[in-house]
Amino acid sequence: MPVSLPDTNHTEAVPPSLFVTTRWSVVLAAREKSSPESAAALETLCRAYWYPLYAYVRGSGHSPHDAQDLTQEFFARLLAKDYLLAADREKGRFRTFLRVCLKRFLANEWDRQRALKRGGGERPTSLDASLAEQRYATELTTGVPPDRLYERQWAMALLEQALARLRAEYAAADKTVEFDQLKSTLTAERGAIPYAAMALALNTSEGAARVAVHRLRKRYRELFRATVADTVSEPGDVDDEVRHLAGVLGGD
Repeated sequence: MPVSLPDTNHTEAVPPSLFVTTRWSVVLAAREKSSPESAAALETLCRAYWYPLYAYVRGSGHSPHDAQDLTQEFFARLLAKDYLLAADREKGRFRTFLRVCLKRFLANEWDRQRALKRGGGERPTSLDASLAEQRYATELTTGVPPDRLYERQWAMALLEQALARLRAEYAAADKTVEFDQLKSTLTAERGAIPYAAMALALNTSEGAARVAVHRLRKRYRELFRATVADTVSEPGDVDDEVRHLAGVLGGD
C-alpha cells in the first residue's frame, strides 16, 4: 500500500462540487443525535480516523489495552457528551478539531480509577485491537511525540482513503486487473517505472502502458486532494494542508 504522498508538483484544482459532501458534512450529521443518519455518520468517522487517535493515545504512554479502551470511549463520548456540538467548519481543519477533543478527553474526562466500569457504554464501532497494536509495533514510534504520531497517521489515513477510492473506481470500470498491475507505480519515482514490464503484464504497447500509468497517478493526485478537501474549511486551504502533510510524511 502506498505510504508516500502523491506527486504534488502538478496539482489540480479541487472543483467546488467536492465541498458539497465533505467530512464536515458527516460531522454535522453525526452531531444531530435525533437524526437516523447520526449513528451511521459517527461510525464513518470512527472507521476513518480511529487509528491516528489510537496512535496518539499509545504515544502518550498508555498500554495497548488502555489505549484501545480510551479510543473506544472517546468515540462513544463524541456523541454522548455532545463534543461534536463544538465542531465548526469555519474554525479550520477537522484534523485539529479531533486532536483537541482527544486531548481534553484524556485530561478531563477519563477517570482511570473507574477501570472496572470500562465498556459499559454503547460503542459506535469495534476496533481491531490486535491489528492496531501490530501496526503500532511495526512503525517507528519510539521517542516520537504523540502529536507527531497523530499527524503522520492522519496523513496515512488520507492516503489510504484516496487509494480505496481509486481502487473502487477501477473496479467499477471492470479494470481491477489493470489497477493491481499498475498500483506499485503510485509510489515509484518517475524514472524508475518499468514501463516495458508493465506493457508485458498488461499485454499492450509500452506507449499505452505509459498513458495508463499517467492516468492512474493523475487520478490518485486528484482523489488525494479531494480527500484532503473533505477535512478543511475552504477550497483555498487545500494547498496548505497538502504541503503540511508532505512535510509530516517527509519527516520535516
